[in-house]
Order: sequence, then C-alpha cells, then structure tokens
Amino acid sequence: MEIFKEFTFESAHRLPHVPDGHKCGRLHGHSFKVAIHLSGDLDPHTGWIRDFSEIKAIFKPLYERLDHNYLNDIPGLENPTSEVLAKWIWNELKPLLPELSAIRIHETCTSGCIYHGE
Repeated sequence: MEIFKEFTFESAHRLPHVPDGHKCGRLHGHSFKVAIHLSGDLDPHTGWIRDFSEIKAIFKPLYERLDHNYLNDIPGLENPTSEVLAKWIWNELKPLLPELSAIRIHETCTSGCIYHGE
C-alpha cells in the first residue's frame, strides 16, 4: 500500500545552466507542491503505514529551508531544477523515512517530476 502527504511552498530560483535568453535563466518563483510517498504494510494495531502528523513533523525542517527562500542559495540546490529538487528532498528524507517510495514535485499546475530513488 502507498500513502502520500502533500505540502506547498513558495520559492524563487533561476536555472544557471539553460541557454542564453531562456526564461528560466532569469529570477522567477513558483508555488511548488511536493508529495511525499511512503510504501509499506499496514500496522495491524494502528491501521496505517505511518502517522501523517509524523510525516509533517519530519518534513518541517526542510519546509522551513525551502519556503520563501532563494533555492540557489541552499547547498545542493545550486541548479534547482524540479528533478534536482526531488532528488535533494529524497536524500534528506530517506534516512528519516525508510518507507519513502517517491517524491513528486509540481513546479506548475502542468509540469513536474517524480523521483523513485534511482
């Protein structure tokens, strides 16, 4: 079974490695949505994989680093594409959430990525 918990945060960034004149090379912002997916067996006593409030508490320090900040200034996010951001969040959370199965990022309503820890 798989569960997920979604969060939204507002951040600014620019992509330093795009071709000259590319719109994403300029400073801009997004209302990011991130979903943290966990897979596992149901605990027979609680009936859940993990308490959603635990997921929220574990993500809170990352949320505070990301929300209303310039992503390029965060170590590891110097080139903050959605793909790099998803992998960065995975690497931060996997030691704390061993059930982690995917990180889903939406940078717009129609664009994003899913990282499964490959």
